[in-house]
Amino acid sequence: MNRPEPAQPGATLATARPVAELRARVRGLESELIAFRRDLHRHPELGRQEFRTTGLLRDRLVAAGLNPRVLPGGTGLIVDVVPAGTAPGAEFLAFRADIDALPIDDAKTEVPYRSTVPGRAHACGHDVHTAVVLGTALVLAEAACGGELRRPVRLVFQPAEEVMPGGALDVVKAGGMDGVGRIFAVHCDPKVEVGRIALRTGAITSACDRLVLHLDGPGGHTARPHLTTDLVTAIARMAADLPGALARRMDPRWGVSLVWGRIASGSAANVIPQHAELEGTVRCLELDGWREAPDLLHELIAKLAETYRAKWTLDYHRGVPPVVNEAVSVAMLEAAMTGRFGQAGAQVVESTEQSLGGEDFSWYLEHAPGALARLGVRAPGDSTVRDLHQGRFDVDERAIGIGVELFAALALDEPQA
Repeated sequence: MNRPEPAQPGATLATARPVAELRARVRGLESELIAFRRDLHRHPELGRQEFRTTGLLRDRLVAAGLNPRVLPGGTGLIVDVVPAGTAPGAEFLAFRADIDALPIDDAKTEVPYRSTVPGRAHACGHDVHTAVVLGTALVLAEAACGGELRRPVRLVFQPAEEVMPGGALDVVKAGGMDGVGRIFAVHCDPKVEVGRIALRTGAITSACDRLVLHLDGPGGHTARPHLTTDLVTAIARMAADLPGALARRMDPRWGVSLVWGRIASGSAANVIPQHAELEGTVRCLELDGWREAPDLLHELIAKLAETYRAKWTLDYHRGVPPVVNEAVSVAMLEAAMTGRFGQAGAQVVESTEQSLGGEDFSWYLEHAPGALARLGVRAPGDSTVRDLHQGRFDVDERAIGIGVELFAALALDEPQA
């Protein structure tokens, strides 16, 4: 893909260096970054098991003259690029990548970088996110040596995004958000064409929690249900009634969705069991609803359980709040993308809908404003469906260089007063 020649920077950005110079620097790294991404794709590692990935990142950052800090758990790392003369207390501009893979098989048989690990695949683009932030670190390290970087920058390589409540909390606990004034991330989007990003102000992903409901009773014979607790009927009524009851008790504008994924009870046709389980997720588009859902579910379950004389416990596992993109941060992304890649008649920024998927980038936004952009990875004219979390997921690797230049521009281009 030949990138369009950039338009003149918009009114909100003053370009700190010629566009062509930064582009040449990024292009000089592209083959290395693509090879790095393919290596990660061949050797995927699950959350908090990313020891090899962490080692590769550490070694490359050290070779660039940086001083990365591995997180206490041994996977994931943080590295700062601080220009000489930075004033004490200056706030960091941060960029985050997630480095873990998914527990599914890689179904791509026609590519040389197919996963070599059965039941493990980078099927969500985290290898691309990692290559983008690595490339950003390399560009900015060189810029800092040349006196071209005017602000301190923090690069976060986070483990365990796919594990609720997510490795973002590991980063925060390790001090990764200390001193951060603003943070950005990208996420691959196979619906968006390479060369574009998709943006949304406000909530762009959903809150997501996991719950397991346990019901217990004495059990008995199906001939005498009135003498015991009929747990099969009780758990079935819970599965049928709780989603609607929860929805009617919450503001419909919050978009609360309780969906079950597993129900289990019993082992014989004529035996009323002593235990039953129901497992699912609660998703919510607004923070207020996410905060209220657990208490309300406990109240509703207690009333239904009393009806059926069932003892109950609820394991409610907090996942992630919604990612709420801050307006100024979204405007910065739009200005950087348009200023670097836009031209008359070329669409490089598009709007996007809110997803009901969860994303632990939200935990960072509890500490500093920021935004998550959707990075286009679909090849122009490609009609093949390669959705996230599917074994055939793949990307147009030209997206890596675009992501690096976007992030580097955010760090190097000065906002105008």
